[in-house]
Amino acid sequence: MKKRINSNKTLNKNSSSKIRLGVNIDHIATIRNARGNSHPSVVAGAILAQKNGANGITIHLREDRRHIRDEDLQELKKTIKLPINLEMAPTQEMLKIALKTKPNAVCIVPEKRREITTEGGLDVIKNQLQLTKIITELHKKKIRVSLFIDPDLKQIECAKKINADIVEFHTGEFCVKTKKAQNTEFVKIKNCAQYADKLGLECHAGHGLNYETAKKIAKINEIVELNIGHFLIGEAIFYGLGEVIKKMLKAIQR
Repeated sequence: MKKRINSNKTLNKNSSSKIRLGVNIDHIATIRNARGNSHPSVVAGAILAQKNGANGITIHLREDRRHIRDEDLQELKKTIKLPINLEMAPTQEMLKIALKTKPNAVCIVPEKRREITTEGGLDVIKNQLQLTKIITELHKKKIRVSLFIDPDLKQIECAKKINADIVEFHTGEFCVKTKKAQNTEFVKIKNCAQYADKLGLECHAGHGLNYETAKKIAKINEIVELNIGHFLIGEAIFYGLGEVIKKMLKAIQR
C-alpha cells in the first residue's frame, strides 16, 4: 500500500476535537456569471471566508464552466492562504488542470452536463480502473484525493482498495427526507463513517446541508470536515457571508 499524504494538508485544523468547515464559493461565481463581468469576485469571497474562520475553500470546476472558471482557480491559488479543495469530474482535461495548479486536495465527483447540481455519489466500483489511474497521478504531485460517494460499505471498501485518502459522504438524501427517514439515513452515514475510519480513510460530508442538518451530521465523530456552499451563499444575501460562516461554525462544533 502506498504511503498516504499528510492529512493536515487538506484543510487547516483548529484542534483534533473540532470539525472543519470548507466553504464552497461556486455560487458567488454563478451570480457573477449572470452578468458576464467580474462582480461579485470569488477571490473577495474566499478572503472574507478566510477572515471569518473558514478552514478551507472548495470550488467545483465543471466541464461546462457554468460557475467557477480556470482563472478563478489560478487567482485563488495566488491570493488566499487557505487550502483549496478542487471538486472535479474524473476526466483527462480536469486531471491536467489539477496536476498543473496543484490544489491541496481534489474531490472526484460524478458529473452530468444537464444536472442542476450533483445528483448522487460516484460509483467507485464501476469506475475503479479509471479512478486508480487518476489517483496515482495526483499522488505523484502530493495532492490528496477524496471520492464523493453515497454512504455505502462496498463503495468505501473499493475507495480503500484504490488508495483514496478520503471519502466524502453525499448528504443530499439525508437533507431532504422526513424526520423518521432522516434518522435512518443518519444511522447509515454514521455506520459508514465508522467503517471508513477503521479502514484508515478520512471522512468528510457535504451536499444540501443547512444549520440544522449540518449540526446533526457534525455529531458523527469520525466526520472531520463538512463542505457547504449553496446554503451559505443563499443566507449571505440576507445576513452577510462573514456572519453566516461564523454562525455555521458555531452550529457544527461539538
